[in-house]
Amino acid sequence: MPSDTAEVQEIDTATAKEWLDRGEAVMLDVREEPELFEARLAEATHNPMSAFDLENIPASEGKKLVVFCAHGMRSYQVADYLLRQGVVSEAYSMSGGMVAWAQAGLPHESG
Repeated sequence: MPSDTAEVQEIDTATAKEWLDRGEAVMLDVREEPELFEARLAEATHNPMSAFDLENIPASEGKKLVVFCAHGMRSYQVADYLLRQGVVSEAYSMSGGMVAWAQAGLPHESG
């Protein structure tokens, strides 16, 4: 059942990392394939916004779904879409995206 009342909650990279470390979150990367070469999270499920597939959403039962992109715009849109379609009951967009994650010196892969 689609939701008109749920809203996307924005979180910072430190909060996302804390949740990930405690096993409280799953990460959904909605960036495009070429962006993955710059920086990526091994723990994240990749599901690019341009070819978004509802079947490729990480299982988040009992966990927070954190959506991220490069800067935080696409992730907010995808999280909002998932809420409005009733796919999830809550969703988080990582503010600043992968750029902020890397700038904060948080662990990631590149190349």
